[in-house]
Amino acid sequence: MFTGAIAVRIAIATLLVTAAAVLVIGIGVLVVSQTLFQHLMEAHGATAAAAKGMFEQTVGTVFVGALVLAAALSLALAVVLARHLSRPLERIGRASRRIARGEYRARVPRQGPEEVMSLADSFNQMAESLEQQERLRREFIVNAAHELRTPLTNLQGYLEALRDHVIAPNPEIFASLHEEVDRLVRLSHSLDSLAEGDSRMNPLPLTTVDLGAAVRSAVDLARPAFDRRGITIETRLPLEVQARSHPDQLAQVLANLLQNASRYTPEGGRVTVAAELRLADVLVSVVNSGDGIPEADLPHVFERFYRVDKSRDRARGGAGIGLAIVKQLVESAGGRVGVESESGLTRFWFTVPA
Repeated sequence: MFTGAIAVRIAIATLLVTAAAVLVIGIGVLVVSQTLFQHLMEAHGATAAAAKGMFEQTVGTVFVGALVLAAALSLALAVVLARHLSRPLERIGRASRRIARGEYRARVPRQGPEEVMSLADSFNQMAESLEQQERLRREFIVNAAHELRTPLTNLQGYLEALRDHVIAPNPEIFASLHEEVDRLVRLSHSLDSLAEGDSRMNPLPLTTVDLGAAVRSAVDLARPAFDRRGITIETRLPLEVQARSHPDQLAQVLANLLQNASRYTPEGGRVTVAAELRLADVLVSVVNSGDGIPEADLPHVFERFYRVDKSRDRARGGAGIGLAIVKQLVESAGGRVGVESESGLTRFWFTVPA
C-alpha cells in the first residue's frame, strides 16, 4: 500500500539519520578520545596497554551500552513517527477511494501535522464541492425530465385524441398545442442561455446605456401580462441615469425579473420597479406583493432549477431557470444580485456599474 511504503521510508530515513549520528559519535569516542586518553595516561606514567585496557573497561563499556539503548530508542521513535505521519495519509487515501466509488459524503478528520491537516481541509472542501455538484446534477436531471415530460405528455394526449376523433379540431385545441410547444421552446432557449454563459470565456464588451429608458421599455413590454391579472405596476426612476452594461443582456435580466414578478404577484397586487444611482453603481430593484419567500429558501433562489414551492411553480409554468440566468448575466457584467422577502413584499435587486 502507498501509505505503508511511506511509513517504511520514514522509518528507514529516521534510522539512517540515527546511524549517521552514532557513526560520528563512535569515531569521536572510540578513535579520537581513546588516543587522547592514552597520551594523557602515558604522560602520568601508565603503559600504553594499561591505558587502553582502562579506556575499554570504562568508556568503551558505557559507550556500547549507550549505543544499544540509542538504537532501541531510535527504532521505537521511527515506528511511532512513521505511524503518526502515515495514518492521516492512509485515511485520506481510503476516503479518496470512497469518493472515486461515488460516496461523496466521505470526509477525513483534521489530525496530524499542520501540513497534513491543511491537506485534510483541502480534501474535505473538494469532497463537499463534489457532493454539491452531484446533488445539483441529480436535481437538474429530475427537473429537466419533468419540464420536458409535462408538455410532451399534453401534446401526446391532444394528438392521440385528435387522431382517434375523440375531440374535434378547433382554434382552442390548436392554441393549447401551440402553448405547449411554446413552453418547450422557452425551456430550450433557457438551457441554451445557461450553456452559453458557462462556455463563454470572455464577457461581452460593456457599453454606456440609458438605464431609465431600458427599464421603461422592459416595463412597457411586460405591462399586458400585468394588466390581464389586474396587477398595478409603477416605476420610480431618476430623470437620467447612465450605466455600463450590455443592452441585450440587460433587457433579458429585466424581462426575467418582471416575468417572475407577474407570475408570483396575486391578482390585484402591486409591483414597483426602481433605480437608484449610487457612488460606483446603479441599484435596480423589482418589488412585488404576495406571499413572500421563506427565509430558508432565500439563499437558493438563484440556483438552477431551484423551486420554493415545487407544485406551485410547476402549475404556473416556471422551470426554475430564469433567476439563474439573471445571476449569470449580472455577474458577467460585473454586478451583483440579491433577494429580500418580508412583510408580504419580495424584493429582487441587481447592480450595474455606473
